[in-house]
Amino acid sequence: MTTVDLPLLPLGRGTDPLSERGVECPGDLPAPSDPDLVARAEAAKAALGDKLFVLGHHYQRDEVIRFADVTGDSFKLARDAAARPQAEYIVFCGVHFMAESADILTGPEQQVILPDLAAGCSMADMARLAQVEAAWEALAEAGVQDKVVPVTYMNSSAAIKAFCGRNGGVVCTSSNAEVALEWAFEQKGPDTKVLFLPDQHLGRNTAVLQLGYDLDDCVVWNPHKPAGGLDAQQLGDARMILWKGHCSVHGRFSADVIDELRAKVPGLKVLVHPECQHEVVLKADEVGSTEYIIKTIDAAPAGSSWAIGTELNLVQRLADRHPDKNIMFLDRNVCYCSTMNRIDLPHFVWALENLVEGRVVNRIEVDEQTEAEALVALQRMLDLPGKSHRD
Repeated sequence: MTTVDLPLLPLGRGTDPLSERGVECPGDLPAPSDPDLVARAEAAKAALGDKLFVLGHHYQRDEVIRFADVTGDSFKLARDAAARPQAEYIVFCGVHFMAESADILTGPEQQVILPDLAAGCSMADMARLAQVEAAWEALAEAGVQDKVVPVTYMNSSAAIKAFCGRNGGVVCTSSNAEVALEWAFEQKGPDTKVLFLPDQHLGRNTAVLQLGYDLDDCVVWNPHKPAGGLDAQQLGDARMILWKGHCSVHGRFSADVIDELRAKVPGLKVLVHPECQHEVVLKADEVGSTEYIIKTIDAAPAGSSWAIGTELNLVQRLADRHPDKNIMFLDRNVCYCSTMNRIDLPHFVWALENLVEGRVVNRIEVDEQTEAEALVALQRMLDLPGKSHRD
């Protein structure tokens, strides 16, 4: 079995259509120190009027999020874009897979723009289509493919969503991973297995802590090893086949920091995202999606102390919004999402001013077949019964 590694391209130079990073951003950007950037952004946004709809992910910089018409997590924003059919231009301040989802869910006459094409997602890039298709073939050779249902996290490329669509699988978010897995395990009888892509931690935490499976029911598929580094016995015994992928931000949080902070801060509550490592989630008081984290802090009593394990831009924004609460970051070091932070004010102004001049730059387009197959998996998710208690 062969695997495909990421090409070594400098960010912003060269092209790789199968990757979410290392792609060109032609044109000259305004200087980062330009004191007129805010005024220029306001003027361009006003000139475009109702033709423009700006989406801002919670992990974006404050300098960009201030111009968002709506904020949210990736799937909420894609659905918000679909609910605004009169908007000709959808400027997605997030990362590549999010803009793909917006293109899939919006009308063909709407154009989705990503201000910096190098704003990808390292987690999404850890599961590339050639690798997943090779794994699928290996599962067939091991005699278990007919029992496997693929489930992909929203944080994956359109190609991986399409793979799940054409192979009887489904998409999930961090809010509904529990119900998505419950659905998946019902598809092929009592011996059903799930191939969970691309974040092993969300898959493990959901299966063990919400569905009651054991850690021994989970194995990790390493795409860089023959047969994923697993033998037929391991695959036969497993219920969850977890792809060896992770979030570069949430994977940094550690259990020992939780212990240190609890020793220093009386009554501390620890709130983390389910993309964190299993050991971290076990020590947390609350675990939930980005939206769940925001709602929990908004509802927390004044004077309460919280250590939050998610992207730093959001943690800082929550701290600024709630000065009556003691909010801290669950890491010893500064930990921004480097690709999310590529969407800065110079790129945003450049994209909008080009639109004002009639030039559409950095359009994100998903081909028709991929879109149709990805929609199948997304629709299965939308048709799931009920909602997760973590929504």
